[in-house]
Amino acid sequence: MSTGFVERGVSDRTMEAFGDTFYPFYRRLFGSDSDFAAGVERKLAESRMPYNVEMYLSVALAAGTASGLALWFAGLVVGYLLFVSNVVLLGPVLDVSVSNQAVLATIEAVRVPALVVVTGLVFGSIGFGIGFGTTVFVPYLRSGARRREINLLLPDAVSFMYALSIGGMSQLEIFEAIADADDTYGEVSREFRTIMLETEYFDTDYRSAIRKQAFETPSAELSQFLTDMLSVIDSGGDITRFFDDKKALHFRTAKQEQEDILETLELFAEVFVTLSLFPLLLIIVLIVLSMLGEGQEIVLYLTVYLLIPMFGGVFIVILSTITQDELGDGVLRTKERAYLAEDELSHGLFGGGFVDQFTGRFSVFDRIARREGSFQTLQIVRRPHLFLRDNPTYTLALTVPTAAMLVGVAVLTGSAPTTWDGLVAEPIWGTFVYMYLPAFVIGIPVVVFYEWNVRSRYGILDTLSETLRKLASANDTGLTLLDSVRTVVDTSSGRLSEELEIIYTKSSYGMNISESFIVFNNKYRLPALARTVKLITRAQEASGQISSVLTTAAQAAENRDDIERDRRSRTRMQVVIVVMTYLTLLGVMAILKVRFIDVLAQLASQQGASSASRSFMATMDASLLSLLFFHAVTLQAVVTGLVSGYVRDARLLSGAKYVVGLLVVSLLVWGVVG
Repeated sequence: MSTGFVERGVSDRTMEAFGDTFYPFYRRLFGSDSDFAAGVERKLAESRMPYNVEMYLSVALAAGTASGLALWFAGLVVGYLLFVSNVVLLGPVLDVSVSNQAVLATIEAVRVPALVVVTGLVFGSIGFGIGFGTTVFVPYLRSGARRREINLLLPDAVSFMYALSIGGMSQLEIFEAIADADDTYGEVSREFRTIMLETEYFDTDYRSAIRKQAFETPSAELSQFLTDMLSVIDSGGDITRFFDDKKALHFRTAKQEQEDILETLELFAEVFVTLSLFPLLLIIVLIVLSMLGEGQEIVLYLTVYLLIPMFGGVFIVILSTITQDELGDGVLRTKERAYLAEDELSHGLFGGGFVDQFTGRFSVFDRIARREGSFQTLQIVRRPHLFLRDNPTYTLALTVPTAAMLVGVAVLTGSAPTTWDGLVAEPIWGTFVYMYLPAFVIGIPVVVFYEWNVRSRYGILDTLSETLRKLASANDTGLTLLDSVRTVVDTSSGRLSEELEIIYTKSSYGMNISESFIVFNNKYRLPALARTVKLITRAQEASGQISSVLTTAAQAAENRDDIERDRRSRTRMQVVIVVMTYLTLLGVMAILKVRFIDVLAQLASQQGASSASRSFMATMDASLLSLLFFHAVTLQAVVTGLVSGYVRDARLLSGAKYVVGLLVVSLLVWGVVG
């Protein structure tokens, strides 16, 4: 109920109705001098939510009231079921004897309705807190997300401004350029766009607009940057030198933040290593309790099938709050040539691309759209491996039905157990059919095509900084950018050199070189590449001699490479530790199964067996424990693989290869010991 007002787009008229209804309550609770209201107002501005604080808090009170009433009614129902229906038997409320029979009768008559009412009030209070609190939390959440994005993109944005400055652009032209680069610099561009709109439509001088935005931005780093820039502008200082100093400062800050994040990841990896042993220890404790005749089988089931997956899911959610992923889709868009943003896959499987914008107007466009669909289908049929490389998740359309069919055939032919007792009797084969076979059929194609996709796209960045240095050197001799590209192509090799040759060919046949670079960028859709291409194309519009700009772009690429290299080195060790912990866990479970469970089962079957072994086997079946152990290591393999992938690349799909590998190891080990 709470987020519906904000996230799902309740109409302005409905918002106003709720706001008008609950505004008196807002005035009574908060008033005009409330620090809480002032904090919410600031977060609304930082998150760019188009509501004033009075209406927003009034709507929050409405959301809290609605959810409170709903839970209040639910609380009454729960209280009635618990106390009136005698689900919970009530004893004496107070250990005090009452001699007056009338008072005693009154207490007996009132306490059940009172408990029902109190239960409703407790539920209603919780509901109001959830509704009001989550609605108020939305601007804080959005403000934090904007602050994080601004801090991540600010070093590259400052490099962009520095490059344009040494390229000869004025201050206002630089502000306009960064304001128009929202496809690359995201929230940083939107902050500068606010400055430009303030000066254009509200007759505010840009110094005042900068000062105002420095106060309203959610990022302390951007606020400090704007404040320092304003002092340089007011004093008539060298703005190019200022950008240069800030560029170096923010890249040092980015490296330090990366160091802090990596240290936090190392801490969480150690926590995961420690906590991943908890299910094993709990299983051992439950087995010992079973030997003593005090174990409960349901707790063992909950440990294996609920605790392990839930622990992995919670840990991945926690990791997602501290890891940095790439911001933006890496696609560059231009207002003049919208089709440049339409690469061969950006319009999806069933779209016609740019022509879809004109279908339905004239019959010729409808015919073009049909022909385009046929052409795309023919291309996919001719080269399905390339299509699946660019869309790895589309393999699920083939592998999921295949896996379901294989499992169905195994069930229908009777080769797979169809009951729990049958699964206990054949733990390895049954688990293979129902868990490992679908995992391999679905996972292996995803791994192959996803890793191929990553290497084919990100491999273009391997020689980016070196190539930019060569372009800068060639351009510094007086060659145009196009001639510099030709020179680099003649003296280089590799994928990036091949792409530059395509850029040169397109430009030689009439396409603008900036457009050629944009088409090249949209083919790979990498945010880091998009920022470099945006820098080159924007500087090219101002001057053909951009050697200093290319040098700056090379420095920015080298800084990103250093940060990425350090991150991959540190996370590699964390992944090794996590995987080795799982292998240790797998070995311990295998030894426990072979040297403990199987031995006890053999002793219990022999004459003269000890009472402890007989008591244990009377409560626990060795085949059942073997199945539960196998399922425990299987689920732990999935959890460990996903965590390893997320630690490594901050993407769940990156963990697919670890999941498949660990499943293969666990299947081989259990095939030997099971």
